[in-house]
Amino acid sequence: MRTLFFLLQKEFIRIFRNRTLLPLIFSMPFVQLIVLPWAADYEIKHLDIAIVDADHSTSSRRLTEKLTASGYFRLTDFPATYDDAVPLIENDRADMILEIPRHFERDLSSGRACQLFAAVNAINGVKAGLGSAYLARVVAAFADDLRLEHRPEVSIASTPVIATSSLRRFNSAGNYRHFMVPAILTLLVTMISVYMCALNLVTEKESGTIEQMNVTPVGKSIFLLSKTIPFLAIGLFIFTVGLFAIARPLYGIVPVGNVALLYLYLIVYLIAMLGLGLLIATSCETQQQVMFITFFFMMIFILMSGLFTPVESMPAWARAIARANPVTYFMEVCRMIILKGSGWSDIRRHLMITIGFATLFHLSAILNYRKTT
Repeated sequence: MRTLFFLLQKEFIRIFRNRTLLPLIFSMPFVQLIVLPWAADYEIKHLDIAIVDADHSTSSRRLTEKLTASGYFRLTDFPATYDDAVPLIENDRADMILEIPRHFERDLSSGRACQLFAAVNAINGVKAGLGSAYLARVVAAFADDLRLEHRPEVSIASTPVIATSSLRRFNSAGNYRHFMVPAILTLLVTMISVYMCALNLVTEKESGTIEQMNVTPVGKSIFLLSKTIPFLAIGLFIFTVGLFAIARPLYGIVPVGNVALLYLYLIVYLIAMLGLGLLIATSCETQQQVMFITFFFMMIFILMSGLFTPVESMPAWARAIARANPVTYFMEVCRMIILKGSGWSDIRRHLMITIGFATLFHLSAILNYRKTT
C-alpha cells in the first residue's frame, strides 16, 4: 500500500502539472454537455415549404395559413406550377413542395374526395419522414375542421365508439434533452476515461520514464493500478459535476432512482473502461497510435450504443455488436435510474455484464504489459 500511495502521488503531480491536459479534462466535457443537448434534437422545426396553389380559393389560403401557423413549416415561395417549384428543391431553397389542385374548395364543399400532392427532399431521411408526418397531421386537422363547418352531421355520425388516450411515463413533457443528457454524459465520461488513461501511459513510453519504473521491483498490477485510480477519481468528479451542477439547474433533470446505485454502477463501468484504456496503451508505442485506435473504438461506441438509434431497431448483426459494447449498458442504466427510477433487480444483469468487461480488459492489459527487469 505504501508503494501504491507514492505511485498515486506521482501520478496526480504529473496530471496537475500538465497545463495542456487540465483544460482538456475539466473544461471540455462541461462545455460539450452545455452545448450538445441543444443541438442533438430529433424534433424538426422550420421546414421550408413551397406551395403550388392552383385553386386560389379561401380554403386553399386557410390551409396555407394553418401550415405556417403550426410552427413546423416556413413558407419560402408561391410558384405558379409544379415545374417551377422543382428547382427550389434542387437548389436547397425548399425541403418540400405541396401542390393544391384546381377545384380544391369545390370538391371539399360537395363532399367529394380531394387529393393533395407533396414532393419531399429525401436526402435527409429523418427530416423527410418527420416532415411528411407533420404535413399529414396538419392536413388531417384541417379536414376535420372543414367537416365540422360544412357537414357537422357526418362528423357526429362518424365519431368512433372506441377512443384511445395516451399517457407519457417517465418523461411526461416529451423533452428530448431529458433523454439525451444522460447519454451525452455517458459518452463524455467514457472518452475521458479511455483516452486520458491510455495517453497517460503512452506518454511515459515516449519520454522514456517508464523504463525507470520497469527496473524497479514494483509489480505490474500495482503499477497499472496506479494508472487507473487517478482517472477513476476524475471520472467520478466529471460525472458528479455534469449531473448535479449542469444537468439539474440547466435542464431540470433530477434523478428519480437511487443515486447510490447509479454511482455503484458508474464505478464498475469506469473500472472497465479504464481497463480498456490500459489495454490500448500497452498495445501502442506512440500517442498517434493511441489516438487512432481510441477514435476507432469511440466511433463504434457512439454509433452502436443506442444514442441515436434504438438497439432494438437495428439488424441482428448490429444488435450483436451493440450488446458487445459496454457503453450500451451504461447508457441504458443511466436512463433507467435517472428517468425511470429503476432499482437493483432492473440493472443487475447490466452490472454483471459490465463486471465481465472489467475483468476481461484488466486481465488482458496485465498480460499484455511486458515489464523488463
